[in-house]
Amino acid sequence: MNTRPQIATTDRSQALSATFNQDYSCFSVGLDSGFCVYNSDPCELHISRNLNAGIGIAAMLNRANYLAIVGGGRSPKFPQNRVNIWDDIKQKPVITLEFRSEIHAVRLSRSRIVVVLLGSVHIYAFSSPPSRLHVFETYDNPLGLVALSAKTLVFPGRLPGHLQIFDLVTGNVNIIPAHSTPLAAVTISPQGDIVATASETGTLIRVFSASTGLPITELRRGIDKATIFSLAISPSSSRLAVTSDKSTLHIFELPSSSLISQPVPRPSSSLSSHSTSATPSGDNKRWSLLGKLPLLPKYFSSEWSAAQAKFEGGGRGDLGWIGEDTLIAIGTGGKTGEARWEKFVVVEGEGGVGIECIREGWRRYLDND
Repeated sequence: MNTRPQIATTDRSQALSATFNQDYSCFSVGLDSGFCVYNSDPCELHISRNLNAGIGIAAMLNRANYLAIVGGGRSPKFPQNRVNIWDDIKQKPVITLEFRSEIHAVRLSRSRIVVVLLGSVHIYAFSSPPSRLHVFETYDNPLGLVALSAKTLVFPGRLPGHLQIFDLVTGNVNIIPAHSTPLAAVTISPQGDIVATASETGTLIRVFSASTGLPITELRRGIDKATIFSLAISPSSSRLAVTSDKSTLHIFELPSSSLISQPVPRPSSSLSSHSTSATPSGDNKRWSLLGKLPLLPKYFSSEWSAAQAKFEGGGRGDLGWIGEDTLIAIGTGGKTGEARWEKFVVVEGEGGVGIECIREGWRRYLDND
């Protein structure tokens, strides 16, 4: 039973961004007055920094004292073309990188600083001073789409709907024609083995092998166009979660590891080749058998979600799996202005059939009402 209790709350402010750290144990929030960091579960304020001006981007480095911050909001604290590596022990920036245009996203690892501009991605060594290692051109990327694992970086390609997978160890780049329309969301699994993408159309999510770039499966969120807010893959790469402006959280079951290691060969014809899905195991009943019949609409051949739940976070926010069966969704509020933290659990379905997704708790994490 979903009683959906509200958890106690804190000061009201305006959330400009909300992003998980690398292991989803914390999330950082850019505010019109500074930034703050929360523990993911339970949702508790960890640190709050009032800078008397806006921070549009706040990206953490694990649970370390370093964050990448960029000015934003109505009264930005810093120029929006400058990344500041903030040392929270010293309470000041210790590294700065300045660019010729606005910064749309930043990601940190122990060895890299990744900066996303509208039409390019810049990779620096995390050193003082930082040295630039690589620059990649991209299609226009106003959402700052990027995903980083220990050894792999993914971001849009130079053509609409294309994805670049960059191996940080070997320097190899794999370009995937994932969709025919511009990308709206990308993610990489915690293990770095698979990537998932959605386009501006918002009806299909496609999953690929990070090592080969070959398609693994195609997932259908719905038939109507939607704005995808966030994608997230579970720790064992067995599930994928999706939120959109339809106010629904979808949970998909992904193919087994044996299918991931042997993805479906890609036909050489066109983008439609990515609609091919890995052959499901016999007990995977969500795969439509109608898809094997000729002349039926394409959506019959896609896998539909195994479970759904109401999502009220609003705005883009972020998704994070804190366990194989537990998911946290954070929203920035969007038009509603209610920046919400929501906890979902995946449980066995009634009678042991399938799965269900239940919202276990929620809170307006910026309120004190």
